Amino acid sequence: MPHPSRRAWKPLLSFLTSPWRTARPGVAPEEDFAGMTPPLPDGLAGLRQAHGIPALPAIPPDPASTAPLTIASYNVHKCVGLDRRFDPARIARVIAEIAPDLLAVQEADRRFGRRVGLLDTEALRDIGLTLLPVSRLPDGHGWHGNALLVRRGTALSIQRLALPGAEPRGAVIVEMELPAGRLRVVAAHFGLLRQSRARQGAAILEAIAAGPAMPTVMMGDLNEWRPGRRSSLRALEPMFGPAGFGPASFPARLPVFALDRILGWPQGVVRDVTVHDTPLARIASDHLPLKARLSLAPAVAGLPGVAAAA
Repeated sequence: MPHPSRRAWKPLLSFLTSPWRTARPGVAPEEDFAGMTPPLPDGLAGLRQAHGIPALPAIPPDPASTAPLTIASYNVHKCVGLDRRFDPARIARVIAEIAPDLLAVQEADRRFGRRVGLLDTEALRDIGLTLLPVSRLPDGHGWHGNALLVRRGTALSIQRLALPGAEPRGAVIVEMELPAGRLRVVAAHFGLLRQSRARQGAAILEAIAAGPAMPTVMMGDLNEWRPGRRSSLRALEPMFGPAGFGPASFPARLPVFALDRILGWPQGVVRDVTVHDTPLARIASDHLPLKARLSLAPAVAGLPGVAAAA
C-alpha cells in the first residue's frame, strides 16, 4: 500500500472507510456492513460439507523438533523506502535484524509489465534464507507480489490463487516439511475494498478446506484494521477465530493501523505477534514488518483442534 502524503491522507482514509455499497434506508452503514459477508460455515467441517469435500485425516507433525521458530510478514513496498530510494539491500538488512526462519513478503515484484523480482536474493541467501519457487517467471520472486522464504524446509506443494475482487490480487498456499513437522503457509495481499477482502478471505478458506488438515499459518498485508462485526476478516473466522486488534504496522514512521496480520491454526500455534520497530525498518518501507513465534508443539499433542475441524 503506497505511503500517501499528509494532504492525500484524509481523502484516502475517507475512500477506504466508505461503505462498499449504498446503505439500506434507515440502517447505519456500520450495521449494514454485516450483510456484505456471506453466512460463515461452522468451521472447516462446514466448508467441506458445503462444497462436497470429504473429511480428511489430520497429518501430525514430526515431534523430533518442536523448538519455536520465528516467522515474519513484510510488505517491502517494492523495496522503495520513505526516502523514495529503491534499496533492496536495505530491505535485506531489516530482514537480517528479524532473523526469521520463515518469511512472507508482499510487493516482492514489479506490479505492472513483466513481474520481475525486486528482492536482493543474494543478500538474503547470505543470511540463510532461500526463496521458494512460487513465481512462474524465471526472474520473478512471487505470485502477485507474494514471496516466501525459508531457512530450513522443503515445499511439498505450491498452490497459486488468483483472488476475486476489483484489483489483481493473489495468494500462495504452500504445504511444507519443516524440521518441526508439516505446516501449511498462506501468504496473501488483500485488496483495498472491503467487499473484495471478504471474498478473498472466503476463497482462501475454501482452498484450505480442500486440502489435508495440518497446522496452518496465514501471513500478509490484509489491508484491514477494524476488529469485530465491521471487519472484512470475518470471512476467516471459521478457521482462525475472531480478528481482534493487531499490532499497528502502518504507516511505518508513525504506525496507527494494523494492516498486517499473522494468524494461526490450531490455537496456540502462533504466539507473541509484534511489530519489528527499528530505525532502519521505519525508513526502509511504508510498512513495519510483523513477527511472531511459531510452535508446532500444541499440534503434536494429539492434534485435538485439527482432528475436530477435519
